[in-house]
Amino acid sequence: MTIHHPPGKERIDAVRAFNRFYTRQIGLLDEGLLKSPFSLTEARVLYELAHHDGLVASDLVRDLGLDAGYVSRLLKKFEERRLVERAATEADARRSSIALTQAGRDAFAPLNKDSHAQVQALLDKLPPAEQDRLVKAMGTVQRLLGDQPEPRVPYVLRPMQVGDIGWVTRRQGLIYAQDYGWDETYEALVAEILAEFVRKFDPKWERAWIAEREGEVVGSVFLVRKSDAVAKLRLLYVEPSARGLGIGKRLVDECIGFARAKGYRTLTLWTNDILVSARRIYQAAGFELAEEERHHSFGKDLVGQTWNLEF
Repeated sequence: MTIHHPPGKERIDAVRAFNRFYTRQIGLLDEGLLKSPFSLTEARVLYELAHHDGLVASDLVRDLGLDAGYVSRLLKKFEERRLVERAATEADARRSSIALTQAGRDAFAPLNKDSHAQVQALLDKLPPAEQDRLVKAMGTVQRLLGDQPEPRVPYVLRPMQVGDIGWVTRRQGLIYAQDYGWDETYEALVAEILAEFVRKFDPKWERAWIAEREGEVVGSVFLVRKSDAVAKLRLLYVEPSARGLGIGKRLVDECIGFARAKGYRTLTLWTNDILVSARRIYQAAGFELAEEERHHSFGKDLVGQTWNLEF
């Protein structure tokens, strides 16, 4: 069972500060949006009507999270200004679809153009790499707050690239510190393992798999040649945000398939008994516990385990 703790005051203050910053950046505090005669809500309703055919009032209530009475009054105001018109729907003559009139489209056009120019001016302040970073961060906000559907392809696996070693080292150090209280000596160990992997990498017998989701690294695993007959699976990890997608199992399966194809007789790994989720993946894949011993590492008393899979 996952226990969700209420956010601390610092996080709440940070979100509120961001809200104040962004509303100021895009002019939401102005009396009219982009110096137009329309409020933010009115402009959003016009946008929906300009980009979707056949909408009825209940669609606007649902999609924009607005009060039904407020939407009714707003649409009546638009009708009086001849910006919208209603027509009975084919499915139900009692329900009216709403569409912009030509006057409505003419009123929306400069608002849409100015909004486009405002965002372009905002992005033009940044170099292309920072623009990509900003857009990616905004996508993360949308996804986390539930306003963006999950991608059709939840993740992809790719080979190691420049930058991955530093990223994986940092993330593993942070995640194991947060989840298990391990100290910086674990991050140092990861750095040593990966530095040696890069220096001695033999693409014929070794491989790295990086899991990526929407441009972000969310997991990885490394297969290292130990001898002609034995390969070692190392440093399996999955980001907390990507757990539940089967990434850990997929990464282990890739290691097994590669080791078998290369003719290794044994695939071995070392872990600790508190890493319950990882051990379940290993057991399900056919690994068997070969030995275990108590040790003090990373600032904790642990039980280390060696698991083997024989081919």
